[in-house]
Amino acid sequence: MTDPTTSGPAVVVGVDGCAGRITLNRPKTLNALTHEMVRLVDAALDRFAGDDEIATVVVDGAGGRALCAGGDIRSIYEAARTGDPAPKAFWADEYRLDARIARYSKPVVAIMDGIVMGGGVGISAHASHRVVTERSVVAMPEVGIGFAPDVGGTWLLSHAPGELGTHVALTAGSLGPADAIEAGLADVHVATSDLPAVFAALAHTGVDGAIAAVTSDPPAGQLAAWRRWIDRCYQADTVEEIVDRLLREGGHAAAAANDILTRSPTSLKVALRALRQARGLPNLERALEVEYRISTTFLCTADFVEGVRAQVIDKDRRPRWNPASLAEVSDADLDRFFAPRPDDIDLTSPLETARR
Repeated sequence: MTDPTTSGPAVVVGVDGCAGRITLNRPKTLNALTHEMVRLVDAALDRFAGDDEIATVVVDGAGGRALCAGGDIRSIYEAARTGDPAPKAFWADEYRLDARIARYSKPVVAIMDGIVMGGGVGISAHASHRVVTERSVVAMPEVGIGFAPDVGGTWLLSHAPGELGTHVALTAGSLGPADAIEAGLADVHVATSDLPAVFAALAHTGVDGAIAAVTSDPPAGQLAAWRRWIDRCYQADTVEEIVDRLLREGGHAAAAANDILTRSPTSLKVALRALRQARGLPNLERALEVEYRISTTFLCTADFVEGVRAQVIDKDRRPRWNPASLAEVSDADLDRFFAPRPDDIDLTSPLETARR
């Protein structure tokens, strides 16, 4: 289907030798995911799975600025304001797609060039081979818009080394290529100038050799140097105690605390509980099912609408959270985000809405 924000289809699917290529093609919106794009990517995976000539699948983004900056947040915002349940169907299929990429029968190479946020992490960080460049900016910024990490983010971040994932989730900060690798969201760095060589090699050779031939050291990051205080401070059981430890630590840790205190108090507490719970879940699918409960609950909250308004719509960067403080968010407030519901999804099934 042709997308009005570009001159062609929203997802371009092609074949080059033994490589199938899926290119997100909405560069004017930083390749933000729509429900139709999720369906098109899933259909392409169907096609490549059944083609014995295809050895590898490559996922990238058009435009040179982003693989994918997340879901189409403006449309989800409008749905939340009007009570439209459409985002529920989108998330159900998006999460199924993320799980499918993680379990795909052939290697999936995600080219995480440029901005990779939210839903962009979902379609890339679950791939078997995750490539960042010097232009990569990877983030799970959800707590800053009154939401919580989803698209399997709780699974990925809860299994990051030490407490790096907790730091990433609660600060909503951006990671460069080295820090994305340090946090377990990417595997290798390839210079942008070498990406054409990767695409060319994948058309004829195995994926590991194609990537290894041009792998290079990324620009220096920060997480490795910060690891000691991150692990010590974020081991605490509550967001309040984490913030207290960070403030007492001082320096970069105190700066992280100040970032955390600007985020939605409800989102912060939901995110921490979800990450801790995900550590004990058996697999990605179960984590995604919990995330679906959380996401669909946030759809009906004032903080999500307010967070998107402040960060994306009006861009005044002054959200008015309700409740306004961590102390005002009770355990009972959190319980409703995790309680089983009749509309829970089962990720053992394929994309249901896409096949109707």
